[in-house]
Amino acid sequence: MVDVARSTFILGGQRSGKSRRAETLARQWLDVSPAHRAVMIATGQAWDDEMRERIERHKADRALRVPGMATVEEPLALAEALTRHSDANTLIVVDCLTLWLTNLTMPADPAQALPEAAVIAAGEDLCAAIAAAPGPLVLVGNEIGLGVIPMGREVRAFVDALGRLNQQVAAACERVTLMAAGLPLTLKDRT
Repeated sequence: MVDVARSTFILGGQRSGKSRRAETLARQWLDVSPAHRAVMIATGQAWDDEMRERIERHKADRALRVPGMATVEEPLALAEALTRHSDANTLIVVDCLTLWLTNLTMPADPAQALPEAAVIAAGEDLCAAIAAAPGPLVLVGNEIGLGVIPMGREVRAFVDALGRLNQQVAAACERVTLMAAGLPLTLKDRT
């Protein structure tokens, strides 16, 4: 049975099973009809050797788990990428919103960091693209606000910005799932 909503937001901590859950939904979608397609919009950027290796490992693992899912790399213009690739027969997986926000707020060149108002506007643009998408969307993001209050102004500002973004996206999506230890917990379901 396909458990794909028109828009799903999957949250969780590191290694909680978020990406695997998104891939499972994409595989279910593809199995339903030969007319169905799936596209992964990857937001990560390879700033160092470890991240390059991680990205390559994710690509290889994803190709085994979800053969036929195309990958588009888009670290910044996420709302535009959703608009460009979405259609009624295409499920889009965005992995992940946390890295996208990192790219906006903490780029390699600090002079290119967006101010808070522009980050909030980018989140609003993303939510408008979610609402307008003709096909199903699965967005993945980290829930990092459950731990101790981080030291350092920049880290606290990022945790606050991610909390705001997560709330915006959760409000825009029909379904919100929290992953813990590989298990999905439905927080919201308006399907």
